[in-house]
Amino acid sequence: MLGNFTYSNPTKLYFGKDALDGLNAELPKYGKNVLLVYGSGSIKKNGIYDKVVKILKENGKEVFEDGGVMPNPTNEKLNEGIERARKAKANLILAVGGGSVCDYAKAVSVSVNCNEDAWDKYYIRFDDVTCDIVPVGCVLTMVGTGSEMNGGSVITNHEQKLKIGHVFGDNVFPKFSILNPEFTLTLPRYQMISGIFDIMSHILEQYFSGEDDNTSDYIMEGLLRSLIHSADVAVKNPNDYEARSNIMWTATWALNTLVEKGKSTDWMVHMLGQAVGAYTDATHGMTLSAVSIPYYRYIMQYGLKKFSRYAINVWNVNPENKTDEQIANEGLTAMQSWMEKIGLVMNLSQLGVKAEMIDGITKSTLVMDGGYKILNEEDIKAVLKASL
Repeated sequence: MLGNFTYSNPTKLYFGKDALDGLNAELPKYGKNVLLVYGSGSIKKNGIYDKVVKILKENGKEVFEDGGVMPNPTNEKLNEGIERARKAKANLILAVGGGSVCDYAKAVSVSVNCNEDAWDKYYIRFDDVTCDIVPVGCVLTMVGTGSEMNGGSVITNHEQKLKIGHVFGDNVFPKFSILNPEFTLTLPRYQMISGIFDIMSHILEQYFSGEDDNTSDYIMEGLLRSLIHSADVAVKNPNDYEARSNIMWTATWALNTLVEKGKSTDWMVHMLGQAVGAYTDATHGMTLSAVSIPYYRYIMQYGLKKFSRYAINVWNVNPENKTDEQIANEGLTAMQSWMEKIGLVMNLSQLGVKAEMIDGITKSTLVMDGGYKILNEEDIKAVLKASL
């Protein structure tokens, strides 16, 4: 592994069917006022809300609610949440939901005690946190983002047609997260599959960078093989606890900063997908699946050795008597076939993107410089057109 790095991850995880009991161990560490953050209200239908509130009350907490967090949290919703947290004088923000709810909770946490506009400070200027942070805890009900064990927070500004993520330092990581795979079993199939690809994309964004013999690459290949196997099982039987638990655990390790160590990382699939999301409000994982194959075919020649390795070690392509280009192409074809088999969105038109939107999406796409090719505007436009 080349280069120097520091590794720290302060989030404590409680995993398994009894994970919610971890709240009893964590809640006494924080003050009385808890802001309970959640999404559309599905946790009230499936009973998770009642379980969480019961534990909060038993621990003597005053509960203030901030519901209605959307799958792509908006700047307007963020400002609303900041005011709710201030009025509650929140000592803890408890996010109960998927990655968007956790992302949103982190954005609120760094903004409550700050007088500056949160969107401008963190998502336009990418400033560091300069205000006191309200700690965050998570009870996860959907897997994919890894937000339960990282500092990432993605917010959408519809007026500016931008969807931007700020990766905060480990001082913003959730202090604890509750991971009970059973809480994910009622998730609609579309959302489950979307989350599965979000996990895969997180791994690939880090894998397709660098050329050294890196331990992180070996770990990622194992995570990918586990994910593919468990996804195949879960698609056939969404109630398979073992498969869903493996997917949940893989999601966390895909983006808790471990496998990025020693890597330059790419993240252009996410930049493309987020720009699409800013225009369509489409489900995040599906925006990634729609652009991934066209993007990887576009950059393959610039990282041919790694794409060939990916084909062999992840997709079991037989390399005998084949060039690296042939092997790499077979790997991407195998990946595409698998994506189609599990039901992922494979083109942008399925998400409502029209040809006349391409110029705007191109301009909204942030360019990253850690992958095998730094895209210019024409490159971005070419990938988006190929994704239609």
